[in-house]
Amino acid sequence: MAKIYLFLCFLLLPLVFDRSEANEKVGIYELKKGDFSVKLTNYGATVLSVFLPDKNGKLDDIVLGFDSLNEYTNDSVYFGAIVGRVANRIGGAQFELNGVQYKLVANDGNNTLHGGLKGFGDVVWTVKSHKEDSHITFTYDSLDGEQGFPGDLSVSVTYMIIDTNKLAIRMDAKAHNKATPVNLAHHTYWNLRGQNSGDILSHKIQLFGSKVTPVNDQLIPTGEIVPVKGTPYDFLEPQEIGSKISGLPDGYDINYVLDPSSPNHLRKAAVLHDSVSGRKLELWTNKPGLQFYTSNMLDNVHGKGGFVYRKHAAVCLETQGFPDAVNHPNFPSQIVKPGETYLHVMLYRFTAA
Repeated sequence: MAKIYLFLCFLLLPLVFDRSEANEKVGIYELKKGDFSVKLTNYGATVLSVFLPDKNGKLDDIVLGFDSLNEYTNDSVYFGAIVGRVANRIGGAQFELNGVQYKLVANDGNNTLHGGLKGFGDVVWTVKSHKEDSHITFTYDSLDGEQGFPGDLSVSVTYMIIDTNKLAIRMDAKAHNKATPVNLAHHTYWNLRGQNSGDILSHKIQLFGSKVTPVNDQLIPTGEIVPVKGTPYDFLEPQEIGSKISGLPDGYDINYVLDPSSPNHLRKAAVLHDSVSGRKLELWTNKPGLQFYTSNMLDNVHGKGGFVYRKHAAVCLETQGFPDAVNHPNFPSQIVKPGETYLHVMLYRFTAA
């Protein structure tokens, strides 16, 4: 436990930014300890694969994706990417900050999704450091006006592997000359039975959020915060994902308001379990929200090994600030002022039994 405590303390330390020139070469990198391995690319700071043993020791890749890097450049579903400058949706592709109205690039009807037409999941990051049994750090400098967002922003993402079953992600961003909204998110699609095993409707999930932020027909929050009790969104106790999904038009795509944690502790956000493989994913974060998404938009996407991904082939668990917070003063602020640093931490623990 002492080792994990020291590791979490490191996650929360301030980061020193070095705004060096980007290296445009795209590559594949690996983190590995024992049978636990994670492959990544600096295109979109993207997770390409996560291999883990099941309860019988069989190794499987448990994240959806593509076979070649070229396919990621045309990816419209954000497989494994870091998304931003502001993840999720901004209604009307606009917001007002300090008396200035900012018009963003709309890429989801009239709204902005995951940073715009070319968000952080669609750019080449610099590999700052890499040690196979420890970590990899990617950095990116986002310029004033990129996709309509104000100010220069330095961004850093570090993936860390600890022991043989834990993966941490630390996302930092520092505003340099203008206040700007920042809401980074990690967009991996999980299927604990294996990326080529079909749907996740029989996976059991527990979500540690007793409220959600309901949305309109364009998936833009209404500004309300409502309890999940008595609704299809109630996963306060572990239940199969498919147990209530028939009551929804397409599936789950909603932000949960995570229950508060003790001071200086990460919030427990979710537990996902597959009884066939025995694999279990537990997720902690320092952020107030969790987007629970059941891959409703997957429509015969040709993935790894030629396997075709269909609706509900995976689940995304995106810890985050609340969607469209820039247009809802009652939501926690995502504004980072010049000289301030944004910090987002995720910690996954995987087991199998």
